[in-house]
Amino acid sequence: MSQAVISDTHNPRPLHTVCINAEGWKQRDPAQTFILSNALHQLYYDPNIENKNLAQKWLMQAQVSPQAWQFCWALLSPDKVPEIQYFGASALHTKISRYWSDIPSDQYETLKTQLFSQIACFSSGSKMVLTRLCVALASLALNTMPEAWPGAVPEMVRVFQEEGGGVDGRARCLALLELLTVLPEEFQTSRLPQYRKGQVRGALGREWGSVCPLLQQLLRRGDSPGAVKARVLRCLSSWVLLDVPLSESEGLVEDCFTALPDPELFDTAVEAIVNAISQPDSQRYVNTLLKLVPQVLSLQEQLREAVQNGDMETSHGICRIAVALGENHSRALLEQVEHWQGFLALVNMIMFCTGIPGHYPVNETTSSLTLTFWYTLQDDIMSFDSERQAVYLQVYRPVYFQLVDVLLHKAQFPSDQEYASWSSDEKEQFRIYRVDISDTLMYVYEMLGAELLSNLYEKLGRILTNTEQASSWQHTEALLYGFQSIAETIDVNYSDVIPGLIGLIPRISINNVQLADTVMFTIGALAEWLADHPVMLSSVLPLVLQALGNPDLSVSSVSTLKKICRECKYDLPPYATNIVAVSQEVLIKQIHKTSQCMWLMQALGFLLSALPVEEILRNLHSLITPYIQQLEKLADETPNPSNKLAIIHILGLLSNLFTTLDISKQEDESGEGTAPPVKTAPPPPGPNPVVVVLQQVFALIQTVLSKWLNDSQVVEAVCAIFEKSVKTLLHDFAPMVSQLSEMLGQMYSTIPQASALDLTRQMVHIFASETDNFPPIKALFELVTSVTLSIFQQGPRDHPDIVDSFMQLQAQALKRKPDLFLSESLDVKAVFHCGVLSLKFPEAPTVKSTCLFFTELLPRCSDVPPVARVVQEDGKLLLQAVLEAIGGGSSRSLMDQFAEVLFSLNKHCFPLLTVWLKEALQAAGFPSTRVTTEQKDTFTQQILRERVNKRRVKDIVKEFTLVCRGLHGTEYAAEY
Repeated sequence: MSQAVISDTHNPRPLHTVCINAEGWKQRDPAQTFILSNALHQLYYDPNIENKNLAQKWLMQAQVSPQAWQFCWALLSPDKVPEIQYFGASALHTKISRYWSDIPSDQYETLKTQLFSQIACFSSGSKMVLTRLCVALASLALNTMPEAWPGAVPEMVRVFQEEGGGVDGRARCLALLELLTVLPEEFQTSRLPQYRKGQVRGALGREWGSVCPLLQQLLRRGDSPGAVKARVLRCLSSWVLLDVPLSESEGLVEDCFTALPDPELFDTAVEAIVNAISQPDSQRYVNTLLKLVPQVLSLQEQLREAVQNGDMETSHGICRIAVALGENHSRALLEQVEHWQGFLALVNMIMFCTGIPGHYPVNETTSSLTLTFWYTLQDDIMSFDSERQAVYLQVYRPVYFQLVDVLLHKAQFPSDQEYASWSSDEKEQFRIYRVDISDTLMYVYEMLGAELLSNLYEKLGRILTNTEQASSWQHTEALLYGFQSIAETIDVNYSDVIPGLIGLIPRISINNVQLADTVMFTIGALAEWLADHPVMLSSVLPLVLQALGNPDLSVSSVSTLKKICRECKYDLPPYATNIVAVSQEVLIKQIHKTSQCMWLMQALGFLLSALPVEEILRNLHSLITPYIQQLEKLADETPNPSNKLAIIHILGLLSNLFTTLDISKQEDESGEGTAPPVKTAPPPPGPNPVVVVLQQVFALIQTVLSKWLNDSQVVEAVCAIFEKSVKTLLHDFAPMVSQLSEMLGQMYSTIPQASALDLTRQMVHIFASETDNFPPIKALFELVTSVTLSIFQQGPRDHPDIVDSFMQLQAQALKRKPDLFLSESLDVKAVFHCGVLSLKFPEAPTVKSTCLFFTELLPRCSDVPPVARVVQEDGKLLLQAVLEAIGGGSSRSLMDQFAEVLFSLNKHCFPLLTVWLKEALQAAGFPSTRVTTEQKDTFTQQILRERVNKRRVKDIVKEFTLVCRGLHGTEYAAEY
């Protein structure tokens, strides 16, 4: 695309020369039509993607330029190809919908006539062009209703019913229906001001009186072509979205049911019925809803035939109708007590859809549509007063017990052979479907209560104790899945069937991976119950340890062991030796993937936490020694990709072990339940076992670091060990503060990395306030600050992650220990200037962290003299950077953060801000060429007035940034 072409759109003509009329354009500028045609050809047919992108950008500019009023008519010329005509029609729609205020009111009639004429021309032409022209006329109608064009719809009907123009009646009819269809759709997406929206919605509602008889007439006429009836149904779908009263569309909706047997009309009829009865307002029209119930029930025969014939599309559509009526209006229909049998029949019809034969998603895709209905019905039943609730429960409890049977049947896996033939996508969809069933069962438990668990337990018991009739593993698995679904989220500690279930689990013949997985997950779901009944651990723990050795059960067995170790750790010491031995064996054999190895280490951390310190150290020694030896060997090798992965893996194992190894005997991380007195006993005297181990391996870690210091992943893995240990041990980590601070300082001085700053921040957070640990923390803080300042001098743009972490560290220091900023060794002025520079970074996380730094820094003006000094001397630079960002220098998504800095300046530096704002905003064109002096003055007054209401400052900044960017009052602002 040549520069000449691009520049052409930036040569706007004065508005009074804009010619709505097509003839005027033809005599004006044929050259530009040629250029546009070339650009469109380039967009559609040029194989070069850069050329396509350039053409698209240029065409978008052309579409919104003043000249678009003229060239769009020329592009609609009959000698143009449909793609070019489509662009012309789209340009027309863009101008009418977005730039309506550009059109002089005396040209409304001309534009309307011209559009009617073009729609008539294209009624037998390209469908996509016709639709865009209809959308353009619809937009014009919405902008002129009800004042300038009060009878829009009757006029549309009249114009297209008139003979003439050489257009046959069927084409005119289809064009009219297309226009009537897009009119409500355009209203839904239009950006009319709020007050106009209400006016236009009311006007459109009144036009339904003209539309409805026309649609009924066309749908009921025997000689109406299928294409016309399909368009009528689409038109109805569109209008009901405007909340047309169901009582006023009742006849048409009933006509839709008569269209359902026609395969060509089925989909559009379903859509129209579903849209009509799903409107929130439709529940007011109970009499109409009661008439619709038998209409829906009359579809049962068609539904059964479709299911028998494997016609999934028909069964899916009918199910959608039944569910739409039941889900949207269950309460209204429940309240019609004298019609209870009709509603119960509808519920049973939906139950049929839930239990539709076949395996989801391979042989059927309908059953999943019904699940939300069962939530809704239950909610509505439980929301009645206790007396009415009892009546409904008498009718619907048996229905819900039946639902449980149906859902567990649907949750069953197919045969192994069939399941093996499924694609990975089908298997994943089936997994998600089972999760949805699980959620539904959990919900149903609220209605059926303990009786549901007893019911499942009896069925499972019958299967497992019936020696005469062998049952499929799928049946057993589904029943267990039902138990697991409920036990995962509902407190089953008081259920009297759980001991029996735990007793049954070892009797299950596990010869299948899916069944074994569900057994594991069920045991995991009962971990809290096992903590209250530790005597039962001996029944299930052997199964879990056995499953650990099976790579196919990796996720379920490891996650179950982790849950047991977390919930039951104070009851596990008798089993600890065995658990550690089995875990060590599977870790050495490398049976599990990396993430499961990490979970296993977390499980062992929970387990060891409950042991006496000597036993913890003994187990740690046997557990960690093989890895330490391996790490020593790797540390001696020349760095290469494979030993890098091995090092990161070992460091990860140690990190995860130390994450959960907490001997403080405090309530466990789940934060649930009340711990026995032993759990809150003070920690034993002497160093923490984790600290002992870390001190032993510290030199080795330093050796590894010395070889891999320039590899950010290895450095991150090292930092993670200490960070997770610090978070878990808190003040117990104190013996290592000095040596870790020294190592961190050396690491960061040699090759600065963000992970070292993040660990430093963690250390500052926990230890900066402790007298004994302050000196090493202070020295580390000053060192990393000094090193980072030198990075800023060399150019920080290549290190946004370091800048981000550095700003977070500085904010943490100001929050936890502002005394760090009193040090003569700390260049507060340089840190401040680095912050100002960081505000201009393009990376949003870095800017957010920097804004946080300044909101922590500014309140310190009153008690930290070096901070007060630098703000007084250079605060204006900060204000200018903030204003520059608000003026368009930063993403609009960051305006709340900049507003917080501005609010903080106002709160803590008010006299200075008063002067700075005036001086900064005096500059012409700052912070944007689009704002006037008056707008800047208003902004200044608004900001200086708000020293308490932060929310208000954010709103002021958002408003001002839109003005600065030229977006105020535009459609983009509406999205903001």
